Amino acid sequence: MSSFPDYYALLNVSKTATAEEIRQAYKRESLRTHPDRFANATETEKKTATEKFQAVADAYYVLSDPARRKEYDVLFSSKRAGDKTSDPKASSSFFTQFASMFGGAGATPTQEPRPDAENVFADVFEELLRPEVERHAPWWSYIGAVCGGGMGFIVANLPGLMIGAYAGNRVGAIRDAKGKSVAAVFSELGGSQKAEILRALAAKVLGATMQ
Repeated sequence: MSSFPDYYALLNVSKTATAEEIRQAYKRESLRTHPDRFANATETEKKTATEKFQAVADAYYVLSDPARRKEYDVLFSSKRAGDKTSDPKASSSFFTQFASMFGGAGATPTQEPRPDAENVFADVFEELLRPEVERHAPWWSYIGAVCGGGMGFIVANLPGLMIGAYAGNRVGAIRDAKGKSVAAVFSELGGSQKAEILRALAAKVLGATMQ
């Protein structure tokens, strides 16, 4: 029998943790395990970090949703202490075995509704990640501002230009003219740029720069 993933242990929170405590715990653990932190790591070390990063995303995906958490807690309570583990590998087995529980009646073991770890990270950190990404790829926001400004000018001349530019900049902050999300733009940055952004996020969330 495969081990059962202890998502509370993975996020380092108690079983009675609130939704906000779980969100903050995810922020801390995802920053500590993000594979792009380890620019000089070996392939084995990067693989280990990627597995842990994915498992932390899995934990947040399950525990942040009331319905999924309720279903998970039923299973959690039925397991013996010795069957539970914080080993990241157990999370993959869990999603394969219980795909139908989270994926709906039509899901099968080969249709895993496992979350994309990078998308989960970008979604939770969107407000903090956006300005950092814009600082390293300023064209991303500017394109949105120019397009929005042009639309505003057509509609109402100068006042429309100002309003349109603001709105366009907001749109550009989410997606550029090619439809790229903050997660996509972040993923295309160089390794050193990603590491720098993660250090900046760590300073804000953890209160100290990652080493």
